[in-house]
Amino acid sequence: MIKAQRGTKDIIGLDTLTWQKIQQNAQDIFQNANYKEIRTPIFEATELFKRGVGDSTDIVNKEMYTFSVGGKDKSESSITLRPENTAGVVRAYIEHNISRQSPPQKFWYFGPMFRYERPQAGRQRQFHQIGIELFGVEDPTADAEAILMAEEFLKSTGVDNLEVELNTLGCPKCREAYRNSIKEALKPYLDKLCDDCKVRYEKNPLRMLDCKDENCQKIFELDEIKKVILSDYVCQDCAQHFEEVQKLLDALNIKYTRNKMLVRGLDYYNRTVFEIKSNLLGSQSAVCGGGRYDGLVEMLGGTPTPAVGWAMGVERLFELVQKVDEKKLDYFIVSKYPKEAMKLCKKLRRKGLSCDFDMQNRKFAKQLEKAAKIANYAIILGEDEIEKGFYTVKNLSNGTQEQRSEI
Repeated sequence: MIKAQRGTKDIIGLDTLTWQKIQQNAQDIFQNANYKEIRTPIFEATELFKRGVGDSTDIVNKEMYTFSVGGKDKSESSITLRPENTAGVVRAYIEHNISRQSPPQKFWYFGPMFRYERPQAGRQRQFHQIGIELFGVEDPTADAEAILMAEEFLKSTGVDNLEVELNTLGCPKCREAYRNSIKEALKPYLDKLCDDCKVRYEKNPLRMLDCKDENCQKIFELDEIKKVILSDYVCQDCAQHFEEVQKLLDALNIKYTRNKMLVRGLDYYNRTVFEIKSNLLGSQSAVCGGGRYDGLVEMLGGTPTPAVGWAMGVERLFELVQKVDEKKLDYFIVSKYPKEAMKLCKKLRRKGLSCDFDMQNRKFAKQLEKAAKIANYAIILGEDEIEKGFYTVKNLSNGTQEQRSEI
C-alpha cells in the first residue's frame, strides 16, 4: 500500500469543516478591512528565496525543496517549492507594477508551504499558512494594524489567552552597531557555539539569538552577554517609531510584552517584529509571527517601499480552535424512483437547500434509517406523491409529517 509521504497529512472527514471555517473567517475578517486575496504559485525561482529570505537562515540552508529543471535542449534553472509566501507576494507586487497604485496596497493569502524538517505536532513538511502583507506605509499605524488584524482573526476563530511579544530590530544603520557589539561580546565563546551559530556569527549575528541549542542558550544567559543583548541600541527615529507602535497598541487595548531576544527567523525584517504565542502548544508555542521588511521590495528589484506583514501556521491554529460539528442536510429524499428523486434534488439544490437521495435504491426502511442520521427532514416520494403532485415531508426530530404541494 502506498502511503502519504512523511511530513504530509490528509485533511479529511470532519477536519475539513474546521479548515473551511478557518479559511472563511480569514476571508471575512481581511476583506472587511480592505485586504485583497492574492494567490501566488507554489514554486518560484530558487534565487527569490536566497535573496529574499536570506542565505544565513535555516530555511535556505537546510529546509528548502529545490529542483533543477531543464535538459539538453533547455537552459537549466533551479526552482523551489515556496517555504514561505512573503517573498512570492513581493515578487508579484514588483512584477505587476502594483507600486503605481495609491498606497496602501493590502493583501491576504491562504495556502500550502513546504519545508524539509523533522515532522512533529503542528509542524509538517507540507504545511499551510494564512498571512497578510501591507505595502506603502512607513507610519507606525501599519505596524499596529498588522498586529490588530492578527488578533481580530484569532479571536474570530475562538482562540483566546494569547501572548503578544514585541521587539524592534532598528534600521540597518543602527543595527550595524548592535551586530558588532554582539560579535565582540561573543568572540571569546565562538568555539563553544553550535555550528549554525558559527556561520551566523559571520553572516547575520542577530540570528544567533533565535538559536534553540541549549549550549548556545546558556552562553546568551551569561551576565556580560545578556547585558549586550538587552542594551538599547536603536537610533532616535527607530525608538520613536517603536514607541508610537506601542502607544497605538495601548489605544487598541492589545496587551503585549517586550522581548529583546525576539529577532524572528528571516533576514528581511527591520524595526518592528512580533510573535503571538499560546502556552497550549508546548515548546512550539508561536502561532503567528511577522514584522516590518522595508528593504525587501528594493532588494528584489523594486522601488524602495515600506512594508509589514505576518504569517500564521494553520496546523498549529487547528490545534487551538474549537472543532466544527457536521451540519445535517436540510432534506433526504426517500423514494423508489431514482429519476424523480434526482430531479427533485436538482430543484432543491438550485434553491440553495442541501439534500441527497439514495443512489442504491434500497428499501424504504433503510432509506429512512439513513435519512434520520444525516438530515433534518425526509421527503417521501412514492407512487401517490408522483401521480398526484405533492410531497410528504417528515420531520425526523419529532416524527410528524405533512403533505406539501411545494418545497
